[in-house]
Amino acid sequence: MLTAKQHELLQFIHDRLGETGVSPSFDEMREALDLKSKSGVHRLISALEERKFIRRLPNRARALEVLRMPEAAKPAGARPAAAPELRPAPALRTPANDTIEIPLHGRIAAGTPIEALQGQEQFAVPAALLGPGEHYALEVAGDSMVEEGILDGDFALIRKVDIARDGEIVVALIDGAEATLKTFRREGQMVRLDPANRSYEAQRYDPRRVQIQGRLAGLIRRY
Repeated sequence: MLTAKQHELLQFIHDRLGETGVSPSFDEMREALDLKSKSGVHRLISALEERKFIRRLPNRARALEVLRMPEAAKPAGARPAAAPELRPAPALRTPANDTIEIPLHGRIAAGTPIEALQGQEQFAVPAALLGPGEHYALEVAGDSMVEEGILDGDFALIRKVDIARDGEIVVALIDGAEATLKTFRREGQMVRLDPANRSYEAQRYDPRRVQIQGRLAGLIRRY
């Protein structure tokens, strides 16, 4: 049977993983349980490990996995009607300090459209940068999106979608052959693709010439 603090900590870790996919830090656990030091958190974690409620993921900082949750669990001292049954914890998202490999489809213009979506290399991305859905990466070529903080040589993380709303930064495929990274807007009966650099002009197309290939979900810069 779990003590009140053990149960409280287990529930806190379970809820945080379910919400964000990220294990709470020891400081966050200490504050949540109103403990005076992190040594108390370590003792509670060790006790939950011994009882097979959680496990620490090897070689990963701040990575805990909830193995099971007590069914209708009550803290020690309460008088349960019957011994609680144990049920598996729900499937949790990948811990944020894990990496996920997504396809790297070559270079995409942040200036004049160029051929894109070529190549099938894999690109390792921290799982915390990706939300739900299918993603791929593109290396940015050009400087027309610098005022949005998107620089030549950056890697754009793209969530696959085929529709866009005004103001979203998208990968737009022009005439089925060339792609560009721009801000999507509708202008009357036309589609306008806006750069984020005053040296460049907006591009206007008949909507039938433009196919949305994805929406910007994140950015990685290597130094």
